[in-house]
This record gives sequence, structure tokens and C-alpha cells, in this order.
Amino acid sequence: MLSLSIKKRWLIILLGLLLGVFLILSGCSQNNETMKPREVVIYTSVDQVFAETILKEFEQQSKIKVKAVYDVEAAKTTGLVNRLIAEKDKPQADVFWSSEFVQTILLQEKGVLDTYKPAAAADIPSSFKEKDGYWTAFGGRARVFLVNTEKVAAADYPASLQDMNSDKWTAERIGMPYPMFGTTATHAAALYAYMGEAEARSYFQNLQKRGIRIVEGNSVVRDMVVSGELDWGITDTDDADGAVKSGAKVGIIYPDQSDMGTLIVPNTVALIKGSKNSDAAREIIEYLVSKEVEQKLTDVGFIQIPCRELDSMPAGLPESGVKGMTIDFTAVYKAQESAKQDMAEIFIR
Repeated sequence: MLSLSIKKRWLIILLGLLLGVFLILSGCSQNNETMKPREVVIYTSVDQVFAETILKEFEQQSKIKVKAVYDVEAAKTTGLVNRLIAEKDKPQADVFWSSEFVQTILLQEKGVLDTYKPAAAADIPSSFKEKDGYWTAFGGRARVFLVNTEKVAAADYPASLQDMNSDKWTAERIGMPYPMFGTTATHAAALYAYMGEAEARSYFQNLQKRGIRIVEGNSVVRDMVVSGELDWGITDTDDADGAVKSGAKVGIIYPDQSDMGTLIVPNTVALIKGSKNSDAAREIIEYLVSKEVEQKLTDVGFIQIPCRELDSMPAGLPESGVKGMTIDFTAVYKAQESAKQDMAEIFIR
């Protein structure tokens, strides 16, 4: 039989071996955690053809794995917004990148977003940044007139939204998308915020009474102007630019440059509250709002109206620049429900 002292020595040796194994296994676990690649999950309504390239470049530069969820065209931005609201208590996304601002402000109102003020946005105008940092906006689209230059002489080009209600023009030769949807709905809400509810409602009632052509969307306005079925109409710069680049006999007019200015619909980027990868989320937000990325998105034609001076500005912009509507984006969001209700009552009989 072993003596008590020998038993103690073996017990000490055994405990030492067990401790060594534990430390080795613990070290391996820690190394595995350390070696685990960083990642960030981004939900975006930006067209995949544009967003994917930017996100892959960030991935290569930062070594952060980007998991992107794109919105389906049929749902537009609404699909991702509803998903983010549904996931509020257990967020799956870290960042939301939207091609507009109204739905982003809805997420802010629903408590889905967290605050973050990116340093890369220091040169972005304050009107493009939520005061507490819930979202940051940068370049995007503008609401413009597209004119058929074979139907309308340059001296007669429309210059203001008020021209849509002018007897100078045959109403059936002017086009506008249904103002309950997309950027046209945003434009209606912006006019409600800018003019006041009563004046804006009267403006749209007059459009309906005059009988201007109300069509299915911005691209339909574009196609009808290009074909000559319409003399001119209101659409977005991405559709208008596409018509110009295709060689169509059309021109682009930025309305109300001597008055209220042209509505600009910017991109927005926001941090999701409760983000699982908050450090990586902040890094990608810094990247997306940077001047470098705004330049890249402008160069490929996704952004037509940058929010700051770039080294290379979009072709076709007026030399003097574009005067944007002086509006508060949150005021536009607050006006949207009233505007949509009125638009439905006025234009759907």
C-alpha cells in the first residue's frame, strides 16, 4: 500500500495535469474567439447593383465580413422597414442604409435606431444630419422636369411647379406619377411641410381639376416624354439622366431655382439599436458617409445630386449648382400621412 505522502504527491501531479489540460483548452477557445472574423449585417434598400460593389470594397479594406440583406423591388423600402420593426427586441441587423429618408425617420420614431455621429460626416451640411445622431444623410436624387425638346422650345421650358397649373400648358400633355407612392408621395409631403396643408391641398386639387396625366410611376413619365406622348412631366433625376444618356431628345429642368428650390431625396444611414456588432457597424457607417464613397456612387450614376462639393461633379448639373428646398426632413415625415390621405381622396375616385 502506498504511503500517505506518496498518495499526496500523485494527487498533486494529477491535479497539475488536469489544470494544464484546462489551460490549454481554455487558450484554444480564446484563440478561436480571437481568430473569429469580424462581421456586420446591413439591411439596404439601395439597388444591389450599386450597393454590392461599395460593400465589397469596404469588406476588402476593413477585413470585416459584410452580410447584406437587400430589399425586393416589389416591396421597395417598406419590406426591410417592417422587418426591422418586427426584429426590434431581437435585432438581426447592425446598420440600415436607405435610398430615401422618410422610412428611416419612421424607424427612429419606432425606437429602432441608436445614435451615432460619424466623424466622416463633418463636411456634410447640418440639414442632412439628425441633430442627435439617429441618422446621417448624403447625396441622392432630385425631383425634376423632363422636357421633350422637339415638342417644347427652350424659351418656353417650365421653370416652377406652379407651371403645372398654368393655362399656358395643355393639361393632358403634362405627366406626374400617382402622388401616393414613392418619391412623388415624398414630394407631396414636402410641399405640405413647405407651403402648409391648406395651400398644398389646393395646389393638388387644381392639378386634378385641370386633368394632368397621372401615370403609374417615374419611369412611365420618362418614357411618355421620350416618345412625345407628353410634352413634359415630373420625375426623378435617375430616370431623367437615363433618358439623356440614351440619346433621347429631352432636357432636364431643376424647378423653382429662383424660389423654394428643388426637392432633393438623399440616402440615409443609421445604426440599429442593440446592434450585435456595434464597433463594426460604426466603421461601415463612417465608410458609407465618407466623401470617397459619395464620389464613387456619383461616378457610377447612383447619386445625381451630391450633398457636398466633390472632385468630380455629375455631368449635366447647372454650373451654379442646384438650390434645394429648405425643409426639415422630419417635418416632411410628419406631413406624409395627411398628404397621402388627401392625395388618395383627390386622385382616386
